[in-house]
Amino acid sequence: MKVTFTDKAIEKLEHEPDGFLKLHYDIEDCGCVVNGVVQLIREDEQGSYNMELESNFRSVRIQKQYAVFFDNELKIDYLPKHQCFMLKSDNEILNPRMRYISKG
Repeated sequence: MKVTFTDKAIEKLEHEPDGFLKLHYDIEDCGCVVNGVVQLIREDEQGSYNMELESNFRSVRIQKQYAVFFDNELKIDYLPKHQCFMLKSDNEILNPRMRYISKG
């Protein structure tokens, strides 16, 4: 799997502290695992994010058990007008207003 960050996304994230970038598949209060919502998280620890994705910017990790919900080629863009990120692939928009959370 591969993640491509757009120039806008890189510009927004390049000044963030080092750490692990993670695509967190949040299923809490979603009713069913297939209704999960993806968030972009930066943390100091790797934790249970055991699958590393190829990237043109920084390493990105996901939890292997949720890999089935992601396409092989993903793109992360930044939308300045809405001050949020977008996660998409050639097939779909996975999250048009993806939250970014920096922990640690």
